[in-house]
Order: sequence, then C-alpha cells, then structure tokens
Amino acid sequence: MLSPDRHGINVAIAGIGNCASSLVQGIAHYRTGANDMVGLSHYDIGGYAPGDIRVVAAWDVDERKVGRDVSEAIFAKPNCTAVFCDDVEPSGAQVRMGRVLDGVADHMADYPDDRTFRPASAPEPSKEDVVAVLRETQADVLMNYLPVGSQKATEFYAECALEAGVAFVNNIPVFIASNPEWAARFEAAGVPIIGDDIKAQLGATIVHRVLTDLFKKRGVKLDRTYQLNTGGNTDFLNMLNRTRLASKKESKTEAVQSVAQVRLEDENIHVGPSDYVAWQNDNKVCFLRMEGQLFGGVPMNLELRLSVEDSPNSAGVAIDMIRCAKLARTRGLGGPIHPAAAWFCKHPPMQMPDDEAHAALEAFLR
Repeated sequence: MLSPDRHGINVAIAGIGNCASSLVQGIAHYRTGANDMVGLSHYDIGGYAPGDIRVVAAWDVDERKVGRDVSEAIFAKPNCTAVFCDDVEPSGAQVRMGRVLDGVADHMADYPDDRTFRPASAPEPSKEDVVAVLRETQADVLMNYLPVGSQKATEFYAECALEAGVAFVNNIPVFIASNPEWAARFEAAGVPIIGDDIKAQLGATIVHRVLTDLFKKRGVKLDRTYQLNTGGNTDFLNMLNRTRLASKKESKTEAVQSVAQVRLEDENIHVGPSDYVAWQNDNKVCFLRMEGQLFGGVPMNLELRLSVEDSPNSAGVAIDMIRCAKLARTRGLGGPIHPAAAWFCKHPPMQMPDDEAHAALEAFLR
C-alpha cells in the first residue's frame, strides 16, 4: 500500500441534507477524540482516521443553504436529523448553487416550508463550473447525496467527477457504478467509483439480508416476506411520488433476493418505503415479516420492528466509503471498487453474501 498523502482527504458534497449533516457532524465528533471507536467499524483505513476528512466544496439548491458555510447549512431547514455534535467548526467552504434538473419533485411544493425544499433563484452552474471547483479545491472524493429519483442530476455530477478525475461515491439508488456503461467509463478514465445506494450501518436492508441468509444457511424455506418503512424526513416526503421509486425498490429488493436460497416470485416479496409520517422526522421505522417452513414443512413466521435515526445510521458507512475511495485513488485504481461496493451498498455491480463481502473488504484494506 502506498503511503497516504498527509494533507488528509478533501471531500466535495452534492446535496446538504440530513445525511450530509450527520456526516459532517460525525467528522467533527471523532476529530475531538471523543468516543474514538464507538459507532465505527474502522477507526483507521489506509492511515486515515475520520477526523482526517475535510469538506472543501458543496452544492445544494435550497435558498436556506446556498451561500452559507457548510458548518451552518447542515443545521438549516428542512434538515431534521439528530444533532449529536453542535460544535462544528467553520469549514471555509460555502455551499454553492447546484443544478436542479430532476432533483426536486413537483409535489414537494405542496408541503410546508420547514418540511420541503425551497429552491434558490441563483444561477445554476455548468459542468465546467463544477469541474473547476473540484480542481481548485483539490477534491479527492465527490459524495452524491441528491434525492432519490435524481437520475439526470446524478449523471451531471458523475460527469463532473469523471472530467475532474475525482473519485465518486454514489449514495443513492440511481445506477451508475452498477451500470456497465458508466462503470466502463470510470475504469477507462482511471477514476474510482463506489456505489450504488448506501447500506446503513444497522438498517432495514442489512437486517433483512442477514436474516434471509440465515434462513438459507439453516435450511428454512422462505415463502414470502415484506419490509415496510415509514419516516418523516425529506427523503420519505420525496418518495411519496412513486414514479421516483423504481430504482429504489429494485435496489432494496435485489439486496434481499441476491442472498435468498431461491429467488421469490414478485408477488411474494415487497420491499420499500411505505409512507411519510411527518412527526417521525429523521426517525425511520421498519416493519419486517418473514414467513417460511421448518423441518417437515411446519410453518413459521418472524416479525421485527426496527427504529433508527436514519441519517446517522448511514454516516459511519459513508466515512468508510470516503476513505476507501481515497485509498483506491492513491493506489491508482479506476472503475468500480468491488469489495467496498459489495459491503457498503445495496446495489453494487457485484453482489456478494455479507460475510464474503466483509472478507473481501478486509483483504482490500490490507
């Protein structure tokens, strides 16, 4: 492994929502040395600790965030995630106006300002503008935190990362890393990409996958299953528009199907967002049911309720993805980073059972 560049890891972020808020809070929290290992699966990756990450550029389209330092913008409405670190030093990076494209669904205008996006009237940047910022700030990694369903907007920032030679981490279920054409472009350019669709630290998807794999390994036939999720953040509000959910449902469903002993018929598996409950804010509640057959065909069922603060639940994974992307860039790797994607993402280019993905990631880190 090459020695890490001791300037740290320069990160650019597209979308300063709840997930970005938890990520930036987490960087500040661990930088102080508090609770060094609590909540982290890796304190050190490639010689980098979480506190070695710094935000150098950011884009958003909400008027309450554009023009403000990232350290302030992460606490602006409509963000509603838990504040676990209110002492975030100014980053020196002001949030720039981003490209709207398909990033804001029409129905978002029908809800109260504190709950929805208020697009700014500032001029939107061109690809050349974004590429110039990425180069000027010497960004190592570009994090995509746009709303679910932002196909065109995600492709815009992916193009910018490619041209600037910046590693791309795709946290949302728009298929870039798992799209063979995009993957080939990143590989040809020698630019690392990790995606698609971040898998939370201990969220609905990883729990559903582990239990599905357990059924397989213990010889229990899985007949049918559902995963219903409710929440009150802008992610759940955005997903009330079901036309934006096609890739999300595919990503979450395939994450479970890929570890099942036998693929379930479509009518026997339902995985996806269920409803928006405003008072839940960033709390996400998962209702999981699995029905199957034990020895002799005797029926059984399992029901589980999981409640998590949604955005911090993904931030620890994001911190690892950033450092893996930097490590890949340092090693001169391009294209999808398969071990990281298989462990950290719901819809990676190459699905693996979680125990195999974890072993592959550890081998990659070594």
